[in-house]
Amino acid sequence: MENEIDPGVIEKFLEELPEKAFHLGLRVVLAGLAFLMGVQLIRLIRKILKKTLERSKADISAMNFIDSFVKFALYFLLVLTIASGLGVDAASILAIVGSAGVAIGLALQGSLSNLAGGVLILVLKPFRVGDYIEDSNNRAGIVESIDIFYTHLLTYDNIAIVLPNGTLANGTITNYTQSELRRVIVPVSISYQADVKEARKVLLEALKEDPSVRKDKEMRVLVDALADSGVNLLVRCWVKQDDYWETKWRLTELVKDTLDEAGISIPFPQLDVHINRSE
Repeated sequence: MENEIDPGVIEKFLEELPEKAFHLGLRVVLAGLAFLMGVQLIRLIRKILKKTLERSKADISAMNFIDSFVKFALYFLLVLTIASGLGVDAASILAIVGSAGVAIGLALQGSLSNLAGGVLILVLKPFRVGDYIEDSNNRAGIVESIDIFYTHLLTYDNIAIVLPNGTLANGTITNYTQSELRRVIVPVSISYQADVKEARKVLLEALKEDPSVRKDKEMRVLVDALADSGVNLLVRCWVKQDDYWETKWRLTELVKDTLDEAGISIPFPQLDVHINRSE
């Protein structure tokens, strides 16, 4: 019969099986060793690259992004090289990857958007590592790192926030620490019976005595509104970014103590009720 298998073929296959299994096992072992060596080589390359970027005084945000990109690219080349060593045609792999690129691109639209967003953040520099930012959804924190796809924030109470780069690049970003100085504004209300000029005088003197307030910048006490219960004032001055919160809290207490010492009262909310009695 035409479909019968030649016994000689089976016998030859069984004779060659141990040798083929040995060669296959040897290839697998060599591939494993090559992978371990490749991992160590990738670590060495990244280490050298990091030192080179540090010597060139590159921005830390760019350093983190480049390191993430190089790591991804080198691991891809390593896997491709090992697959070729195992007998897989590299051209076939690239063809498969290329043909699947459209499907992968559609499935990973978010990831590709994040990658493009990371590049935009790196180039345009709306913020850098160490800046305190807030996005359009009121998520705020200190920028810890900018990776290929995500930006990592750390809040003041040590909570980690991971934001997609695409969302950050296409949304509104408030950078609170980009400038060297920041204005401190302390609102306070005084009674209508108080002397506004006297309140302004004692508050300005208090500002001048504070060590963190910049004396070369504008210091003002302004009337903000004539409210229902009193006159609303704004105490404004400039401080360094690093001194902002401590100065704001200290000045808030200082304003209260200064007004108390000057005999200027801070009013409570008041409501006048008129009752018409009919006989």
